[in-house]
Amino acid sequence: MDLKSYNFKNKRALIRVDFNVPIDNNGNVTDNTRIKMAIPTLEKILNDGGSIVLMSHLGRPNDEPNKEFSLSQIIPSLESLLEKKIIFCSDCVSDESFKTTKNLENGSVVLLENLRFHKEEKNGDKDFAQKLSNHGDVYVNDAFGTSHRAHSSTSLIANYFPNDKMFGLLIEKEISCVDKVLNSNLHPLTAIVGGAKVSSKITIILNLLDKVDHLIIGGGMAYTFIKAQNGLIGKSLVEDQYLDLALEILKKAADKDVKIHLPTDSLCCKEFSNDLEYNIRTIDLIPNDEMGLDIGPDSIKIFNNIIVNSSLILWNGPMGVFEMSNFQNGTISVANSIVEATKNKAFSLVGGGDSVAAINLFNMADKVSHVSTGGGAMLEYLEGKELPGLHAIRN
Repeated sequence: MDLKSYNFKNKRALIRVDFNVPIDNNGNVTDNTRIKMAIPTLEKILNDGGSIVLMSHLGRPNDEPNKEFSLSQIIPSLESLLEKKIIFCSDCVSDESFKTTKNLENGSVVLLENLRFHKEEKNGDKDFAQKLSNHGDVYVNDAFGTSHRAHSSTSLIANYFPNDKMFGLLIEKEISCVDKVLNSNLHPLTAIVGGAKVSSKITIILNLLDKVDHLIIGGGMAYTFIKAQNGLIGKSLVEDQYLDLALEILKKAADKDVKIHLPTDSLCCKEFSNDLEYNIRTIDLIPNDEMGLDIGPDSIKIFNNIIVNSSLILWNGPMGVFEMSNFQNGTISVANSIVEATKNKAFSLVGGGDSVAAINLFNMADKVSHVSTGGGAMLEYLEGKELPGLHAIRN
């Protein structure tokens, strides 16, 4: 069933959104991206003459009510983006909440309190899912960021809406963007994979070897590949148990004619610190008392040349410790190259917590084709896994 063609007139739409947004100590939303991206779905339903019941989680409240994680804190942000008054229910399955949603007037928007105040949500409890289902006539999943979890509100609840369940516009966009990268005939296709550990990215890398022309590897994980080839990496981050696997990945890539690009130089420091001076070193000749914390100028030039000449780009993971000003240049440069390629009509997809944090930090989110709201979900989708939240709607 398709949200665009569905008529919501006189219907209560129960929508699973991902309003798990950062909130400061004063209860203010510091980044409203996820709320903003859900607005088109909400507007379509309201314009049809329907009403809305929103459900989400926020943070990790340990299965019990906790003011710090109350969704009431996002109301000002939601009201200003939707330009509508929000009705708040202080519990998602209380008698009071069902009274509120039972005879909702068309045009009303209700926000239920944090689903994770109940342990049943994460446990995938059927009775809890059935209770939640009483809040709506039609179920819409628009929470890509939680679609890889088999929780009550994402996978089980769809069973109680056999004929009236669908994806929201945000999930549709997320899926089509990842599918574009995985299934497109556009070339060259470049994947940029960074971050700390090879272990967390193995499945993605192996899956991407069948799709990409270029695979750029940066961040802490690069040093495992360098050491596997007998490079001297000093005190740099390394996963010794994955050295053989790194060599196997390099061999598989060569067999499939995929060009793997590792950094050639590195910004190195004696400690994990922003206050000490650093040196530019050839990446396989790092002194024993130094560690690599970012890619160097030579690597930046090589990576830039590959990225700007790509037609499709996937970026997941930073090139260095971008949270420290001395070691953020590699990540900024890659982001700039992606922005330049996008201007030249390339399609660029950025996903995964740290890449999204970086692109937001450098104010470049609106200069790439799509920034995914689902870190873990996007990665599992790229790995070729079937996500429970998507499966529930499709079947």
